[in-house]
Amino acid sequence: MSAKTGLGRGLGSLIPQDFDAGALIEQGERIEQIAVAKLEPNPDQPRTIFDEVALKELADSIAHYGIMQPLVVSPHGGGYSIIAGERRWRAAQLAKLKTVPAVVRTIKQLERLELALVENVQRVDLSPLEQAVSIARLHEQFNLSYGAIAQRLGKAETTLSNIVRLLQLPQKARDALAEGSITEGHARQILALKDMPEKQDELLALITMHAWNVRQAERYVTSLKAGFRDKTAATARVALETPETERLSKRYNTPIKIHRMAKGGRLEITFNSDDDLQRLLTELER
Repeated sequence: MSAKTGLGRGLGSLIPQDFDAGALIEQGERIEQIAVAKLEPNPDQPRTIFDEVALKELADSIAHYGIMQPLVVSPHGGGYSIIAGERRWRAAQLAKLKTVPAVVRTIKQLERLELALVENVQRVDLSPLEQAVSIARLHEQFNLSYGAIAQRLGKAETTLSNIVRLLQLPQKARDALAEGSITEGHARQILALKDMPEKQDELLALITMHAWNVRQAERYVTSLKAGFRDKTAATARVALETPETERLSKRYNTPIKIHRMAKGGRLEITFNSDDDLQRLLTELER
């Protein structure tokens, strides 16, 4: 298997803790119960620091409900090396479990799956979310840094980070993106409101209800961040045409639109020819 590189901190944090790790396991794979003592961390594991409080919370959950998502391991010496799931393994030890559920994959199987995932991400018909899940699998199951993945795919690291961020979408927005109800551009505007989770569902509803384009969704986000938290006030600022622009349009006999920004905004005045421009300049200079 190819050499692994370390993970830069920034991109690694893009996969949310509540990401459905079930997407990282193939359907129909045999799950075995393996002794905790027979497992050892992968030395190439990119995550080296584990939050003790979060680990204790996971251990408490495991003690009550068990491990819901199997680990992925590979035979190593007389035991197994953990490919994915070290955090669950550590929490299982805190919970005093004797065994954990795991899917055992040989090095050859892992090599084939890694190659298949690289090819999968390169497919032109793959949706953004499907790409994000495949990239997450490459990172989580093969300990590949995002820089290494980007190099293999021939993509910029920033492109990969934008794709992986889609996994942070609320479930409703993920479903809408998967169904084609919203575009990737819409999804990025919803992600821009991650610090206002209650507004993310609100924006999704407005996009689908009013068939907003990405620019309109962007203006709504800008309005919220400018302090217009009331839905009615923020929605009003999305409009390109307002009573004020209508008055100006009549006054200067040309279409005038408003574009809101975080602070203030700009007016867009349309002219049809150089003569029309000169007319408008004369009017404005009076």
